[in-house]
Amino acid sequence: MASPLADRMRPASLEEVVGQQHILGPGKVLRRLMESGTIPNLIFYGPSGVGKTTVARILSASAHKKLYRLNGTTASTADIKAIVDSLGSIEAMNGVLLYLDEIQYLNKKQQQTLLEFIEDGSITLIASTTENPYFYIYNAILSRSAVFEFKPVQPQDILPALQRAKRLLEEETGETLVISEKALMRIASRSGGDVRRALGSLEMLALSADFEAGERRVVADERVDELTAHGFMRYDRSADEHYDILSAFQKSIRGSDENAALHYLCRLLEAGDLISACRRLLVCACEDIGLAYPQALPIVKACADIAMQVGMPEAQLALADAVILLCTAPKSNSAAQAVEEAAADIKAGKAGPIPRQLQNKHYDGAEVEKKGQFYLYPHDYPGHWVAQQYLPDMLQGRVYYRFGENKVEQAALAYRQKQQAGREEHRSSGQ
Repeated sequence: MASPLADRMRPASLEEVVGQQHILGPGKVLRRLMESGTIPNLIFYGPSGVGKTTVARILSASAHKKLYRLNGTTASTADIKAIVDSLGSIEAMNGVLLYLDEIQYLNKKQQQTLLEFIEDGSITLIASTTENPYFYIYNAILSRSAVFEFKPVQPQDILPALQRAKRLLEEETGETLVISEKALMRIASRSGGDVRRALGSLEMLALSADFEAGERRVVADERVDELTAHGFMRYDRSADEHYDILSAFQKSIRGSDENAALHYLCRLLEAGDLISACRRLLVCACEDIGLAYPQALPIVKACADIAMQVGMPEAQLALADAVILLCTAPKSNSAAQAVEEAAADIKAGKAGPIPRQLQNKHYDGAEVEKKGQFYLYPHDYPGHWVAQQYLPDMLQGRVYYRFGENKVEQAALAYRQKQQAGREEHRSSGQ
């Protein structure tokens, strides 16, 4: 059985690798490392199909060391020990280069087994992972490795790979493959930055192409649309992409960019993650709009309830209303900052006894010289306000909430000042 097209045309040199110019371009760090002839411990991370394995293989091939390859999904502790045991052999006299794919699947103990030999240089590690290495890889290994991020490949960079793949298919079959540049670009644009996926789509289109006389296979534009109609979007509810989209969603709302926020909303909904979209909107209403427009919270809650009740596709209508409302609403994080500061004091142990006048007891022990609760009932005073101590002694004068510079909060500040002024006027009149 023939291997997939992406494997049959895997690049053999860095010049053939598409994309990743931020680390592989002339003068960039990773290219300079390879040109130096000395390979340090390396960790590549990024989404699938963007060249991590390919670059690792190219680097491995240039090393004058005994090469081992493991995959974290299937590697066992025995496999790792076998590599360690080979270090004293003649074939490994120059050391060992271990190419480890999907390193995130090795547990901590397995990673620690490698550590001693990575540290003394007996094993040079080139590892790849689709997950954030700072979450999944043992810190001691990270500190001894250079970490490089691989990014989704842009459509204009995938296009040359598709053109080379087309020529390879023609050489293999002896038939002309007729497909327009527009169709190739459409495949590249709808692959989600995944070169492997783009090449797989081209191979499927070639296999299903219409055969014409004269040894020609024709791929119609509509066939391309049929295969790539929904495009491809990277998403995993438990991985980095999930949190990246949620982060971009909230930051777009906070930044009052309704167009970007709608884009990320649709990415969440396209992935079937209705619950996360609703939850994040409720957080935004509290955290980023807050007291500048207090009505936003019940409105967004109503939109989220509607979305959950009607389901997709109609849910997107209610959520679009909520997104645009929040993006165009005035913003204030005064309440969010206030509660964060209050929580920080509690965590720092700043509490102390509750003032006597606020306690829920109406008697004093024999040790109390001045007996009585001395609570002042605010409704008995002008403006329904009276000055008295509410915070514990150690926190007297501590200010958490600061009125935001918006119409609603400034109106509340004016009302507060009017209350206090009324109390002073009442006191000066001797009443």
